[in-house]
This record gives sequence, structure tokens and C-alpha cells, in this order.
Amino acid sequence: MLFRIAAAIALAAASLRAVAADPAVTVGEPVIVTATRFEDRYLDKPVNATVITAEDIKNSAAKTVPDLLSEQAGIAMHDFFGNNAAAAAVDLRGFGATGTQNTLILLDGRRLSDNDLSGVQWWAVPLAAIERIEIVRGSGAVLYGDGATTGVINIITKSPARIGNIAVLQGSAGTYDTREGQLYANYFTGNVGLNLIASGFRSDGYRDNNTNHQNNVQAEVRLLTGRGDMALKVGTDDQNVGLPGARTVQPSAGIDQLQTDRRGTSTPLDYAQRTGTRATLDWRQETGMGEFSLGLGWRDKQQKSYFDQSGFPDYRVADLDVWSVSPRMRFPQPLAGLPNTLVAGIDWYHWDYRLRVSNSQTNIGQPFNSVDATQENSAIYLYNTTQLSPRLTLVAGARGERYRINASDFYDPTAPGGAFGSGAPPGSQDETEHAYELALRYQFAAEWAAIGRIGRSYRFANVDEIYEFSGPPTFSREFQFLQPQTAHFYEASLERRRERSVLRATAFQIDVDDEIHLDVYSTGIGNTNLPPSRRRGVELEAQQALGSALRLTGNYTYTQAKFLEGVLPGSPFTQQDVVIAGKTVPLVSRHRLNAGATWTFAPRTRVTALLAYVSDQFMENDEGNTFGVKIPAYTVVDLKLAWEDRGWRIAAAVNNLLGEKYYNYAVASPFVAGRYNAYPLPERTVTMTAEYTFR
Repeated sequence: MLFRIAAAIALAAASLRAVAADPAVTVGEPVIVTATRFEDRYLDKPVNATVITAEDIKNSAAKTVPDLLSEQAGIAMHDFFGNNAAAAAVDLRGFGATGTQNTLILLDGRRLSDNDLSGVQWWAVPLAAIERIEIVRGSGAVLYGDGATTGVINIITKSPARIGNIAVLQGSAGTYDTREGQLYANYFTGNVGLNLIASGFRSDGYRDNNTNHQNNVQAEVRLLTGRGDMALKVGTDDQNVGLPGARTVQPSAGIDQLQTDRRGTSTPLDYAQRTGTRATLDWRQETGMGEFSLGLGWRDKQQKSYFDQSGFPDYRVADLDVWSVSPRMRFPQPLAGLPNTLVAGIDWYHWDYRLRVSNSQTNIGQPFNSVDATQENSAIYLYNTTQLSPRLTLVAGARGERYRINASDFYDPTAPGGAFGSGAPPGSQDETEHAYELALRYQFAAEWAAIGRIGRSYRFANVDEIYEFSGPPTFSREFQFLQPQTAHFYEASLERRRERSVLRATAFQIDVDDEIHLDVYSTGIGNTNLPPSRRRGVELEAQQALGSALRLTGNYTYTQAKFLEGVLPGSPFTQQDVVIAGKTVPLVSRHRLNAGATWTFAPRTRVTALLAYVSDQFMENDEGNTFGVKIPAYTVVDLKLAWEDRGWRIAAAVNNLLGEKYYNYAVASPFVAGRYNAYPLPERTVTMTAEYTFR
């Protein structure tokens, strides 16, 4: 395994060296990241990090955070509708349908990834509010714990302490009657700062029954003290979106809705609503021993959904409250005479989950199922960085975490629509897991550095993954508690940094045990722990500035995701004895390529172009790789033109310039041979934006 990683790095380095034969020029000072949960430089640490800055966001034609992330090495996006990330998921390093559960998403260092399957509310943070997005690959399990299998993505919002007194008004309009308005205001005086961000979005969407209404408001007050600061952030968001369902294809029955009615809907009555509120308090203080930080957080989320299901309606209301406390300390103290920094901390998260299920909004006051679950995660971690020599840095860290969940399900057979239902007996689970990480960075030349990392991560099943139906003859509700998923990871990378160019090649391998994954074939199982699986791949990244007018970027990702062992039992209703050993994990493309350019071709006028290629991939539910039809490969080109002068900024963006008819999510039917459902994404769209900055 180590030989293969070394060989991959050598080949990657050779290709990068060929590209990198240029004179030294300037990219600028390295940015600050929070890979150690404290602000710090990362270029002298063994960290594989990418930072998307506010300037990058402004230049990009991307409309949402998942769009931005998909432009980076190793990250795939699966989108159901292409309507402002209303139902989008990201996947780092090839976990497919469970990518969201294996890539930890943070907002200002706190979890956006919840203990259900509702997904991250990407639209809850408008792009105008983002200072930068930090992507830390292959690391994070020690510092953040549960779910950081492949890494951490941290969305960091703007701070009033770091910019001047301004107000920005922005309005945009585009295809499918899309309209958006944003307000950003910042005021700072003395040692107190305040900012306010508000956003409203409306769109009819590409599909029928895909109207999307979203609103967000966020405010922060920051107080600077003599040797620290204190910040209070509050925010609220709401969404109302129509759910158009899938387009069905079944050649044997002469059905191909992708061709005959691509933009139609099979679910004209279905919809979903979400509202959320959040508040955080952060206190940071320099002391004689080091830097202390305390984070307190609360977040509330309510979700309502209606699915008509051809006359068998399902109406649900789910409420989720999350509380968090995270004290930590950084001790910059020498170790055996060597420069050394120790980070020690505690994380405590508490979730209250409530689900009510009925057949209509009118009857939700008497639901036939009422599920209540509480989950508590508590952890302690140590993360130590030692500079062994001016060229060699060592990181060693460990974490222990306890997971406790209690769940109950009250069933009311007298409730409307509840005559033939059931309730799950109450249950609980108590598990303890651990993570570790060892990493080295060696600066073997002025511009070149090598990084190696090994470690262990874990993931606990969430409440939606354990609430299932039993097998025959009762098919009754039950809580099917699962073993924690664990993974061992190995990573080696080589990077070269010059003043105007950055090159990096990374090879990785992730060996997973007890992977938590849906078994759609076997009656009465639902989600289960699979036999061992493996992800391995190579990521190549390059940036080059040519003078002050032109910047080129590119990345290529090769990902191989395989089940190593196993046979799914199946059932007479689907397939029996489904062999998954040696098969490719669905929804993982083997090849991904992004190539971009930003050119300032005239004073205050800039054009940005991006080409993205994604190879074919197996559909969800095709774990046996026997379905015979894949999600096709696709190529998408985006273009953006922007002009700025005297406070004005005018931009025009064209997404999917070539009008590619594509989709990146589809699910194969386990019951009908050759039948699948696909979710087509928009063809060419145009967006015009006008912005004015008051200073």
C-alpha cells in the first residue's frame, strides 16, 4: 500500500514539475486557517487545506456553496433540482449517497451536520456573509470527532472587526424568473463592531412544482478586549420549496420522461418547508499560559413536508434543537527544548429530536406516530504540534468520544390514517469511540514540502438511519441500532509553492469497517453495517498567476471506491444474494476535472471561465453493479463577466453555457428491471447582478 502511494506521488510530482517550469512570481501571503481550532498559519504544518476566499467567491460564477465546493479537488456534488442548493449534497473522497454523513460541515467551527438525514441547509448562509471556506482533507476526526471520515469543511462568516464601515446592496435577476436581493452592512467604532446580512431569494425553478422561496438574516456584535474578543451571532432562515420528484425511464415499457417531459413533475402536490434559528457566543482570551477559547451554541430547525404518494399521503413535522459547549486551550510551551504547541479541548453536543407523522396537515394534531429521541455526544481531545527541526514538523493527536441516544415511538391506532401502522418499542444505545492522527511535514527544499498522515476516524448512526421496519410477517416499526463505523486513513502529498504558483499532488487511502449504508434489497434491514470497503485516489491541484491580469487554476481527481467483501441477502421482492465484493460504490465518479481562468482584460473588467468534467457513475441502489445503465458523464462550462467602478459592480453570469442536458443523481429500481428515476438539472441559465457599495 505504501509503495503504491509513493508511486502515485512520484508520477504526480513528475507531471506537476513539468507544469511548474516558470520563473518565481507572487500569489500573496498564505491565508490563516482553523485546522487546529485556533487561527494559525498552516503552510508550515502537515495539513492538506484549501481556502476559498471572499475574492474567489466574488469572481466565481457559482451561485451556492456546493457549487463552489465542487470546483475543488476531491469534492463531488449531487443536486436534485439545481435551484439554489435546495436539495444538494457534497461528497469528499467517494462515499456516494452517504457523503454528507462522512464529510463534516461546520459553520464558524460548529456543526451544521445534524443527527438526521435532512442534509445541510446550505442556503441558510448567503454568499455575501462568507469571509472564507476552509477545506481540510483527510484530517479533522481528532479535533471534531463524529462524521469527519474524509475531512472537514468550515464555512467562516465575515467578522465586523476585520473590515471598514460599509453597506452593500445587491440585486440579481435570471432565468426561470429568479430574483435575489442581499444587504450587507458593517459598522465598527472603538472596540465594538456590528454587521448585518439579509438575503431573499425567489425562483420558479427549472422543473414544474419547484418554486423556491428562501430568506436569511444574520447579525453579529463583536467586542474587542485588551487581549481577546467576544462575539455574539444570531441568525434566522426559512425556506418553502416545491418537490417535483423524479423523471422515470423504463425502456421495456416505452417510458422515457427525460426525453418526453424533462421539466415536468410526477408529484405536483409535494412540498417541503424549513425554518431555523441559531445563536452563538464566542469568547477568546490571551493568558499567561496561552490562548483560551469558549464557544457556546444553540440551533433550532423545524421541517415540514408533504408527499401525496398517489393518494396515500404522508405529512411530517420534525423539530430539532442542538446545544453545544466547546472550551479549549492552546499552550505554546517548549517540549524538550523544541518549539511546541498543545491544543486541549472538550466538546459537548446535545440534540432533541421530535418527529410527528400524519396523513395531512389538518390531522397533525393527532399524529399516528410520534418519535422522540435525545442524543448526547461528549468528547475530550489533545492535538500537539512539535517543530522537530526548522524543516520537520510533527503532529500527534487523540480523541475519545461517548455517544448516547434514547428513542421512543408512540403509536396511535385511532389517529386518522393510522389503522394499519405500528410503533417502535423504545430503545437506547451507549457507545464509546476514539480517533487518532499522526502527521509529518518535511520542507526538503525552499519551495518543496512533503506531508504524510495516518489516522483513525469514526461515525455514529443518526436517528433517521435507525428508525426502520422489521421483516416479515409483521413489517412493524423498530429502532435498529447499528455499530459505529470506523475508518483508517493513509495520505501522502507533495507540494510546491512559489510566489505566484501553487502545485500539490496527494494520494490517499481510506479503509472502512462497519460502514453504515442502506441495504435496499433485504427486507427488514434498512440501514446496516457493511463488510469492509476502501476508497483510494489521487488529487492534483495547480494555480498559476501570469502577471497581474491572468490567473489559471486546475485540478484533477481520480477516485476508486470499492466494497472489498460481502453479499447482501436480498429478498424475493427484489434480488437475492447480491454480491458486492469487488464492486464500485454507487454515485462515485472515477474521474473529475476542473479547469478555470480569471482574466482582467481591461481596467476594472474581469472575465472568469470554468470547465468541469465528471465521468460516469453507478446509480444509487446499484451496489451489485448489475443494473446495466449508469449516470452518464457530463461537461459543464460556466462564464462570468464583471465590471467595477466607483462603488458599482455589474456582473453577468452564464451557467451551463453549452446547454448540457445532464443529471448527477439517479436511483435504480430494486423491484422493476431496467427502471430508474433521474433528477435532471437546468440547462443554460443567465443571471444579471448589480451591486453598490456605500462607504
